[in-house]
Amino acid sequence: MPAPTSKLNPLITNLKPHSRVSESYRILRTNIQYSAVDSPLKTILVSSSQPGEGKSTTVSNLAVAYAQEEKRILLVDGDLRKPTLHQIFSVSNRSGLTNVLANEHSLEDAVHSTEIPNLHLLTSGTHTPNPAEMLGSKRMNQLLDKVVQEYDLVLVDSPPIMAVTDAQILSTLCDGVVLVLNYGKVKRDVAKKALEHLAHVNAKVLGVVINNRTYTGKDSGYYYHYGS
Repeated sequence: MPAPTSKLNPLITNLKPHSRVSESYRILRTNIQYSAVDSPLKTILVSSSQPGEGKSTTVSNLAVAYAQEEKRILLVDGDLRKPTLHQIFSVSNRSGLTNVLANEHSLEDAVHSTEIPNLHLLTSGTHTPNPAEMLGSKRMNQLLDKVVQEYDLVLVDSPPIMAVTDAQILSTLCDGVVLVLNYGKVKRDVAKKALEHLAHVNAKVLGVVINNRTYTGKDSGYYYHYGS
């Protein structure tokens, strides 16, 4: 993916659906779909090796691309340490994932409708001192079991893999993982270690998104690679 959007308006798939970058997200969507024809994916985790690689922008635009296909989508902010999805979609974060897991609010009350038809958002919720324990709890597993019955696809944003164990925990609960890497900035050994961390918990890596690559005349329009 090229550097697609400004920080103020990161949802280019909604703002400029006919742009080349929006088409890149649709191609990413299609490649993910064809990567699991025999066993359709219901839950997909999107993460990065380190902070600042564009995972939240990627998962948000990918969610919009799926919703534009008239599928019922739930986008979950599983980054309980540095959440951003509530800012991207301009909704309140007073009630979200942590509040549902703590039995403070019902899932129905915590899920937000967005301005994008078919796209719903479960923000991270109020701060918790034990994010890894919450994400690895039985309640989290039960929540995912419930939402996959109500939505066509659940997309989950997570903290960077190399920063904390949260992404590894979430990857064991999801059908597949998409790894976002910042072209020209992430070091090869860091990317390799991130993939090793996922392999250590037997996570299924669907592919890698190479983000912030500048287009050239020979570019095909997207940068998505199967497997590790």
